[in-house]
Amino acid sequence: MVLYERAPAKVNLSLDVLGKRDDGFHEVEMIMTAVDLADRVELYPLDGNRIEVSADNQYVPNDERNLAYKAAVAFKNKYRINKGVRIEIEKNIPVSAGLGGGSSDAAAVMRGLNRMWSVGASLDELANIGAGIGSDVPFCIYSNTALGTGHGEKVHRLAPPPPCYIILAKPDIGITTRVIFQNVNTADLTHPKTEQVIQAMEEKNFEKLCSNIGNALESVTFSLYPEVQRLKEKMIQAGTTGVLMSGSGPTVVGLVEHLSKAKRIYNGLRGFCDEVYIVQSIDRR
Repeated sequence: MVLYERAPAKVNLSLDVLGKRDDGFHEVEMIMTAVDLADRVELYPLDGNRIEVSADNQYVPNDERNLAYKAAVAFKNKYRINKGVRIEIEKNIPVSAGLGGGSSDAAAVMRGLNRMWSVGASLDELANIGAGIGSDVPFCIYSNTALGTGHGEKVHRLAPPPPCYIILAKPDIGITTRVIFQNVNTADLTHPKTEQVIQAMEEKNFEKLCSNIGNALESVTFSLYPEVQRLKEKMIQAGTTGVLMSGSGPTVVGLVEHLSKAKRIYNGLRGFCDEVYIVQSIDRR
């Protein structure tokens, strides 16, 4: 028997850093939505109480460092499961890109094991387990549109964004979130208008959404990786309505209303960087 799970990427529509906590984490407010660019996770039962993981990307570890492996360990420990599983991951989400690929794989593993072993855990229970694995994992358990607070582990459901196309462009670099946060000085950050972004989505107001999206980490990432700033400027010059960096980067996100315009911008960016995608929010109910 094989069990399949999709692991959707997430993009930020807003990211604010409020300060550093006593536990070493930074207090954040992040508005995120899941999009239809996704990894494919396959789960196979194994004899014995063991976990194997394999990803088809050279930059993803195939051992206990993989978040999907950690998710399987946490799930088995929580529910005292003495069974084995092989996890195979087909990577479609760029790695170290600010799109939550590893976190989404971990979330998909927990959802899949919940079904495979008929545990019957709720998504809220899985999200609580995921909080101990990574800050984005609780959001990825639900994969809708939400506000993440705390260090990202507290997830509050939001209205989905208005209908639009989302362009993702990733330069040929990988960025580690830890490195970016080590260089954060909250006094120097430009803070986005989180409440206005939420209101724009509730009102289904595309123009208002685009004029308020923002990412407080951009100044930090741009100072360390100027090519990310150049990519954002390129996307703005191409006529993209709303532009921001996702997560700690390096992927730049652009919002446009019409597919024809999205395709034109996509074609222009393809000459500037190799990894460019046109996606949509999967939370368009």
